[in-house]
Amino acid sequence: MATVAGSAVLSSAPADTGQSRFRADIEGLRAVAVGLVLAYHAGLPLVSGGFVGVDVFFVISGFLITGLILREIETTGRLRLARFYARRIRRLLPATAVVLGATAALTVALLPPVRWAATAGDIAASATYLVNWRLAGDTVDYLAADAPPSPVQHFWSLAVEEQFYLAWPLLIIAVIWAHRRHTTRRGRGGCSPRRVLLAALAAITVPSLAWSIHLSATAPGPAYFITTTRAWELGIGAAIALSATRLTRLPHAAATVLAWTGLGAIATAAITYNATTTFPGHTALLPVLGTAAVITAGLTTTHTTPGRLLSTTPMRFIGALSYSLYLWHWPLLIAATAAFGELTPAQGLGVVTASLVPAWLTHRLVEAPIHHARALATHPARAFAVGATATAIALTAAFLTTRAIPDYDTPTHAPGAAALGPDPATDPDARPVDHVTAMTPDPVHVPDDNADVYADGCHQSQTDAEILMCAYGDLDSDRVVALVGDSHAAQWQPALEEVASRNGWRLETYTKSACGFFSVDVINADGAPYTSCTEWNDVLLDELTGPDRPDLVITTGSNSYRVAEDGHELGDDESSQRLAAGMRDSWHAVRDAGVDLAVIRNTPWLGNDPAECISENPDRLTTCAEPTDDALDRSGDTQVLAVQELGGIDLIDLNEAICPTDTCPAVIGNVVVWRDSHHLTATYARTLAPRLEESLAPFLS
Repeated sequence: MATVAGSAVLSSAPADTGQSRFRADIEGLRAVAVGLVLAYHAGLPLVSGGFVGVDVFFVISGFLITGLILREIETTGRLRLARFYARRIRRLLPATAVVLGATAALTVALLPPVRWAATAGDIAASATYLVNWRLAGDTVDYLAADAPPSPVQHFWSLAVEEQFYLAWPLLIIAVIWAHRRHTTRRGRGGCSPRRVLLAALAAITVPSLAWSIHLSATAPGPAYFITTTRAWELGIGAAIALSATRLTRLPHAAATVLAWTGLGAIATAAITYNATTTFPGHTALLPVLGTAAVITAGLTTTHTTPGRLLSTTPMRFIGALSYSLYLWHWPLLIAATAAFGELTPAQGLGVVTASLVPAWLTHRLVEAPIHHARALATHPARAFAVGATATAIALTAAFLTTRAIPDYDTPTHAPGAAALGPDPATDPDARPVDHVTAMTPDPVHVPDDNADVYADGCHQSQTDAEILMCAYGDLDSDRVVALVGDSHAAQWQPALEEVASRNGWRLETYTKSACGFFSVDVINADGAPYTSCTEWNDVLLDELTGPDRPDLVITTGSNSYRVAEDGHELGDDESSQRLAAGMRDSWHAVRDAGVDLAVIRNTPWLGNDPAECISENPDRLTTCAEPTDDALDRSGDTQVLAVQELGGIDLIDLNEAICPTDTCPAVIGNVVVWRDSHHLTATYARTLAPRLEESLAPFLS
């Protein structure tokens, strides 16, 4: 989750002296940063917050790049943009192309085909340095919530930095041009260019930090990846470079204390933070300011004890490799996981250690030679040609990955649940088999086989509380049926649409991601109060019990919600009891309003993603089946308990047609049953319509 672009050279004295020196301590600081990231990705428990290595890199990059730009402007009076961008291209793109090409090959060799298209899209987005925005979009896409991590997910931070490299020099030029024009018009001096640049930087950094704090609390998924919540971290590094002439006056003793304090801050964040920490936001200040302290201390002298430790040969060696090492470690971890299953921390450590080999080879054979090639340094146009070639290689790799996706036969007969008899438990067609002649949906498109409410824009996101409603079936009917709940309710829309069309109902859908129909406060996946769910339920209950109330409410949902009271998350048992009570409260209110109510029992919950398994094992489908008892245990019984305690409610249980025997098949009647580990495909749900219609018989008249 980090990047290491830039050259470890910066002025050690006022820039107009022209003096500069190699900052070996920064090279060592890079080693600290990449080490934290690798240890975190390997799963080492002692560095549960190792992701802060990204933030260390951001500050370093902001400092070094700004220093390079300032030195050129103050030495030559101008910044040659073509040469600046050519240096970035030589430094970054060739190694990127190598790793992205290799990742495409590893994807086709080891990952399930169902993941190839998404990975190809990620590779293309990484090649154009826009992948952070793509990943941010995925975090708010509920349909992608359970997707495994991308082999190029770590490129998000490279994208942030490249966007900074593109915009920051242009801003510096604009500010200096405006400053010179202003002073020329007024005929006298004023603030120095560095002070003006600091003011301009503050105008970016302060709002970015404020936005980061706000968005990290309200939408932590996108906040982690997007550029606007990270710009302030690069800005802190840039501010040090702009203030370097003053900061060099720091006494040696103060520099030593500052360096130790900075390293301590980074270590504290790495050890105490974890996946539940709200980040970046205000918590990122600790590693960011810690990094700033270490860099600032080195402006005076690197002969402090921390400076000497960071400047040792091993630290400088890892620091020099940090860019290539960062590029390689994550795709290799994903590949190893695909080949051998979930890795232990020891195995993960072995993989990231082994990534030193391709990292060293890439650094020696690609990164360093091209970066220092004199022919490219003196002719920026050639460097741009190298960059275009590198990007083309990565994009070609992405294209070839999509072309490698296998084609599957489409069955001429796909009855799905209709293939099962009245007693599925004894039906031979209910037992898992290794091979079927063909199946639908196509295994690589199984994750996209969703209920229409998603494409129709009727399924509310996790962030909003507005009621979204779509109507299906007989739109002019006076008989109105409402489907209410979370995504586990939304998955029944295809089946209920069939029932509604056959019986002259108007089916209205009211669904929201990860938000069931209940009167209780729950927490979201990030451990924060799920306020939009509470607000949505309040408005929804008014809708369902008001003047335009439906005739029948059909509801279902997940039982995995965690309840919060007085801002604290309840334990498992207490949470389950409060959730059941919250369900009963909402259901009771609906019935008191004279509306009929039916509850569909929650569907089983598998331990693994069957879509991946099917695409990887189309001729060994039994490997994708899982024990029914385990799947039912995961789905929970809170809903059943709520029905029993309230009484007088019809509980519709169709799980015997989903997991008919002691195992849950991946395919029934040539139809893939599962879209992911806990949602049915729309195709299979549709084949359950006759059974659902039979269960709804009391409400059909």
